[in-house]
Amino acid sequence: MLRSLRTRIFLLIVLPLIAVALVAAVLRHMVAAENAERLYDNTLHAVGMTISRDVVLSEGDVLAEELLDSLVYTLGDPIYYRVTGPDGVFVTGYSIPPEPLETVEPPTSRPQFYDGVYYGDPVRVLTFREFIAEPEFGGLVTVQVWQTKRQREAHSWRLVGVSAAVMAAIILSAGAIVWFGINLGLKPLSDLREAVERRSPDDLGPIRRPVPPEVSSLVAAMNALFARLSSAFAQRDSFISNAAHQLRNPIAGIQAQAEAAMSAPNEAELRDRVASVAEAARRTSRLTQQLLSLEKARGRDSSQRDAEVHLEDLASTVMKAHAPGALRRGIKIDFEVEGEKAPLRGDPVMISEAVDNLFDNALRYGCPQGGEVSVRVAFEPEAARLVVQDQGPGVPEDQRERIFERFHRANEDGLDGCGLGLPIVVEVAERHGGAVHLAETAKGARFDLTLPYGA
Repeated sequence: MLRSLRTRIFLLIVLPLIAVALVAAVLRHMVAAENAERLYDNTLHAVGMTISRDVVLSEGDVLAEELLDSLVYTLGDPIYYRVTGPDGVFVTGYSIPPEPLETVEPPTSRPQFYDGVYYGDPVRVLTFREFIAEPEFGGLVTVQVWQTKRQREAHSWRLVGVSAAVMAAIILSAGAIVWFGINLGLKPLSDLREAVERRSPDDLGPIRRPVPPEVSSLVAAMNALFARLSSAFAQRDSFISNAAHQLRNPIAGIQAQAEAAMSAPNEAELRDRVASVAEAARRTSRLTQQLLSLEKARGRDSSQRDAEVHLEDLASTVMKAHAPGALRRGIKIDFEVEGEKAPLRGDPVMISEAVDNLFDNALRYGCPQGGEVSVRVAFEPEAARLVVQDQGPGVPEDQRERIFERFHRANEDGLDGCGLGLPIVVEVAERHGGAVHLAETAKGARFDLTLPYGA
């Protein structure tokens, strides 16, 4: 489930801050532990030097209680010590030393620190050797001082806690500022949404409200969509109006002829009037079919235009369907294929509809008293071309630009045309990236339908 834009931006900003804060806390803990270790080691070294001096002054006696209490108070953790003579003879302090957690080199004059365990408690141990000129135990003595680690660990965790609190305060403040900034920054989008919501369903005008540059392309796309919708709705309204006008007269004619048939004086007259009703019904049926074909050509989904179409087979099938009627009228049909055959990518149903309308147009208007219709399929390098030519009277010069308009007929000669056949061809051609045009010929009319292979 997609989050809101506010939440996405907020998380994209705050989550990296939290990750950085966690990394910083870990690094801070490491630095704090290192600093605490160094600080307490230096202090432990000073304590060791103090103990060695006190042992000399006391000639090997145990440290004064006041000095030991003062050192414990200063460091916060119990302090233990052990002093041995040149031959490893125990001099003073605690007789049992801590157990080291790692291999320890023999003591030298330089201070040596390592971790150990003393009666189950982790301790930090300092060992060094020092020359003492004392008659009782003069020579190189070994001094060991150790201290529990509770205080130094608590100190490092206190530093981490302070850092974590500071980081948390910074992240919370940054989160609040970011959330406020996001809401303020996205206010133009909220205003745009409210403006679109206030629009009426019939308002498809462009959005003219000032918007940030980041969403200007989105608004431009919405305006383009509104323009296409407005054009589509206008075409739909125009089509419905024209269709209603075109259907009104045929339906009224059928009604009038049916009423006239009811009052026929004899059977012969009745048959003539019923035949007229049947002819009018047939014309109305064809008009309705053409209207539906035109709308189907405009409304077919683009996914249906990716089938393999063999134009020569499709044209041959259409001609075979019209052949019986053409033969009864004495019309000769000539069919030929030129070039190397290649399939098209398109909608076979709509291409078949276009071919059928071109062929039917030639039979109806190009051969009213018989004649010849030639159909040629030419496969060219970039596209396939269907050429339909008749030997009829042709198209008048003043009608050549208008014959592709809806419901326009070049002449009213009593034929049952409805002015939709060629507009259907134009619609199909444009939907497939092709074109159709009327070519100049010495006699008759020739229509060229060009369809690219990759449509």
